Amino acid sequence: MNLNASEIRMHTSVNDYSRGVSYFKQHKVTKCLVKVQTHDELVIEGITLGTYADKYTQSITITKSNGLNISGSCSCPVGYNCKHVVAVCLEYTENGRMKMKLISPVNELENWFHTFQSEQKREKINEDEEYFITYRLFSTNKNRSKDALQFYKSRYLKNKSLSKGQLLQDHQFSRSYYNQDIKDEADEKIADLVRNLVFESYNTSMSFEGKFGAILLQEILETKRCYYNDNTQALCLEPQVIQPKFDFEFHKDTYTIKSDISKKYVVFKTQPSYILDIEANKVCEFDFDAELYEKLLKAPKIPKEDIAKVCRFMSEEIPHLQIQTPKGLQTKIIDAQAIAQIHLSANSFKVDFNYDGYVVKYAPRQEKSFLYEEDQKVEIRRDLAFEESAKKMIEGFGFDISMLDSDLWVQLNDAKRQQQLEVFREFENTHLPKLEEEGWYIKNLNSFEMKFEQNTEIIVESEEKNDWFSLSFNLEFDGMVQPLAPLVASIIQEFDNFEAMPDVVNIEVGENHFVTLQTKQISPIIKTLLELMDKKDKDDTLRISAYDAHMLSTFDAGVIWKGSREILELSQKLKNFKGIQKVTPPKNFQASLREYQQDGLNWLQFLHEFKFGGILADDMGLGKTIQTLAHVSKLKEDAKLDKPVLIVMPTSLIANWKNEVKKFTPNLSVLSLHGDDREERFPLVDQHDILLTTYALIVRDKEKFDTLQFSYIILDEAQKIKNPKTKMAIAIKEFRSDYRLALSGTPIENHLGELWSIFSFLMPGFLDTLSFFTKYYQTPIEKERSFSKQELLNKRIKPFMLRRTKELVASELPVKSEIIKYTQFEHKQSGLYESIRIAMEEKVRQAVANKGIASSHITILDALLKLRQVCCDPSLLKLNEAKKVKESAKLVLFLDLIEELLSENKKILVFSQFTSMLAIIEEKMKSKKISYTKLTGSTRNREKAIEEFTSGKVDVFLISLKAGGVGLNLVEADTVIHYDPWWNPAVENQATDRAYRIGQTKAVFVYKLIVENTIEQKILELQKKKQVIQDGIYDENKQQDDVKFSANELLELLK
Repeated sequence: MNLNASEIRMHTSVNDYSRGVSYFKQHKVTKCLVKVQTHDELVIEGITLGTYADKYTQSITITKSNGLNISGSCSCPVGYNCKHVVAVCLEYTENGRMKMKLISPVNELENWFHTFQSEQKREKINEDEEYFITYRLFSTNKNRSKDALQFYKSRYLKNKSLSKGQLLQDHQFSRSYYNQDIKDEADEKIADLVRNLVFESYNTSMSFEGKFGAILLQEILETKRCYYNDNTQALCLEPQVIQPKFDFEFHKDTYTIKSDISKKYVVFKTQPSYILDIEANKVCEFDFDAELYEKLLKAPKIPKEDIAKVCRFMSEEIPHLQIQTPKGLQTKIIDAQAIAQIHLSANSFKVDFNYDGYVVKYAPRQEKSFLYEEDQKVEIRRDLAFEESAKKMIEGFGFDISMLDSDLWVQLNDAKRQQQLEVFREFENTHLPKLEEEGWYIKNLNSFEMKFEQNTEIIVESEEKNDWFSLSFNLEFDGMVQPLAPLVASIIQEFDNFEAMPDVVNIEVGENHFVTLQTKQISPIIKTLLELMDKKDKDDTLRISAYDAHMLSTFDAGVIWKGSREILELSQKLKNFKGIQKVTPPKNFQASLREYQQDGLNWLQFLHEFKFGGILADDMGLGKTIQTLAHVSKLKEDAKLDKPVLIVMPTSLIANWKNEVKKFTPNLSVLSLHGDDREERFPLVDQHDILLTTYALIVRDKEKFDTLQFSYIILDEAQKIKNPKTKMAIAIKEFRSDYRLALSGTPIENHLGELWSIFSFLMPGFLDTLSFFTKYYQTPIEKERSFSKQELLNKRIKPFMLRRTKELVASELPVKSEIIKYTQFEHKQSGLYESIRIAMEEKVRQAVANKGIASSHITILDALLKLRQVCCDPSLLKLNEAKKVKESAKLVLFLDLIEELLSENKKILVFSQFTSMLAIIEEKMKSKKISYTKLTGSTRNREKAIEEFTSGKVDVFLISLKAGGVGLNLVEADTVIHYDPWWNPAVENQATDRAYRIGQTKAVFVYKLIVENTIEQKILELQKKKQVIQDGIYDENKQQDDVKFSANELLELLK
């Protein structure tokens, strides 16, 4: 498992990390052993020397299953994720790749096992007279260091004794191409260590030093072929730990430092240190630093008059050294009451203990501490229980204590900063004076610089200019004023969830200078700053329009508001729809509004009052038209309609709008600007309340519309302007009007950019530029599945988009059941499909390779079209190969289904994207003498075709998806068949809702016909993805789970 320094730093305090780095660089880690290592878990055991060479053991578990987590326990006083844990983690990070293995003692039982293995191997080697590598450590050769290592090519003699063998130069052993025939796996490993860890030289000896010397020594000892000098018995590694003892030997008025380790031992200068017992022929761990051991024994003779000075020096420089008090030196015993001391600095403090004027640090934890004065030794008898209680008291205040140079330290750092600041504030105001009363010594009080301001006011200044509002947030304290926005950055970084903030926060206004505020005061302001980040000027002032008013959070009563309150009052209205005034329907309105439709009228009147645009996005069939007409009629009744209203719609809806206006709002005059003779009616525009035109005529009649000024521009099926770059969309946005409204049951069909296009028509600039919207909202929501950005977008558009579903407001509607009917190709149709798929896939790949995917769109769509046509009926393809195939699996499925449904007296709508497929079905209807009617874009008399079905003259209505997917009310039907699937589920749902709408009294069954293992099945999966995006925006509580659209999405459909 990989681990880096920044990950380690995140899991420890700043001080512990800094000290841990120092320990690592000082090579205080003597053991770093990987016990468990998997893909997402790592367990390390370590041993680290403390400040006074105390040994502390560490057990560290690192996991990556749910983000990286480091949990390290240590035997030191800190106990958890301390500097020793940091040092071991860094040791693993730096040297883990070298597979560093620390020495583990071999127990006596393993040695006993090995004697049998050695005898068996010796007999085999003796029989075959094979050579092998042996290792020898010399101590008698004066030309070499005591722990010099040499390599030999050896074998057993016929008398079963071991020959010393042929001495090998270092390179003859370490280089792989030498003596390959006599090296086993262990030898190769040792050679690799020698080659990589030690500089190669053509000398005949090598010394063991440092941590890698310890690794090399262990590997050699484990071979059981390592010998001391000329011995014939192999050295072994014993679990015994040898710790030296020191004393001062007095002779002829001088002192000499002596150790209890005799000359029969050789100490290796490895890390950790090891010692060779020459007589016992064994190696043990040496519990002392080898270099320090050598320095102590090399100390010169000490004159009697200097012994106190030497002892004082040793106690200061080597405080962990235990050495007997020199004979003749007096000892002063201090057995006094301990007094805890706090030494304050700018934003930290340390704790130590005073025993009758002598200061003792917390560590090491010994019952007696020693120091030396001019002519005596001072022995301080410590009250460890009192010291520990003082430490626990500081921790009880909420502080995290760290160890630094054996002292207890409390320091302010970045981790859990608000929690620490509140603890420091309480400490300064309450605990510090109380501790002094209880007898603690408080040192350097004037050095403590942390200051907490209590009397603080938050002031919001609002200024209105040209329909824009400038908001500035300031802190006012002690006669000073500071802008709040730049001061809360640290709080935003610390708390992802503002609900987790403490009741009180401390904001840094200067170095070690803080302002204390209630969270209920500051939290709404932080939320506002975050949600309107894109509206912030360089001077940290928010420049917002009325469109953004609802994004202002509800401010605490303690916040002082200065200047215009209009934006604040508007914010409250926008956030609370219940506060929107109920409107009386117009007197001349010839219909009764349902409760949700009345709410819609109230909402439309509210938008008009504040000059907002909006999207009425009710589900299909819930009466968007009737709510809109009630709104316009109310405006005329209240004398607020001084100019005509332009309503733009698909061509198929012109007749419906004309009839609805005349039926429900007789007080409104309507003029249709549609048809070949429409130019003659343009002079009559000013004499009418409502003007009807179509999207197809916008560009043609642009010059005439440009000269007009409208009260409202209303777009029905507003998703028609989903592409903001079309001439039609650009033209509509340039028309002049006082208000704008969009009607659409599917404002998002494919992606969020379509929603931006509609709002750019309604309220230009509301969702910023398209590039900003794409970067800030669309990409995070669609590609990165960011629920926070989805929530923010929902909140932003909520007041300006009203959507109700049938399930929510039309509980009287019967059940709608969706059934997918699968079929399979027969042999010939399957072969045709596969041959076309392979050919088109290759064609598309070549196009993409030559022109790129963006320029190959037409080629890709053509390939997909052909595959869809094969699924519907092979005769749709204009290919000779297709003409030979007479099979049509789906058509057979359809005819069987239609006959079964008709036998149950069902009234059926049949939708297809292909008018040519409807023609094929039409011929089958005729041959089977099934009554039907048909509606396509070429149908001359739409009303007649509709009337034949609604009056009951025919049982089947064949409809092209484009011509009849919107604007029809066909509640007489109880069955819908989608012959072929369309990419967008919203388009299919619109078609289904011709039957499943208000007024339907029968259960509705929706059938989708799908050929298994084809492009149609993949289209169903694509529909699910698109539906997730739409639901995530319409429903603020619905989080998308898995929405990923790649550039190769369409290419995948060819596979």
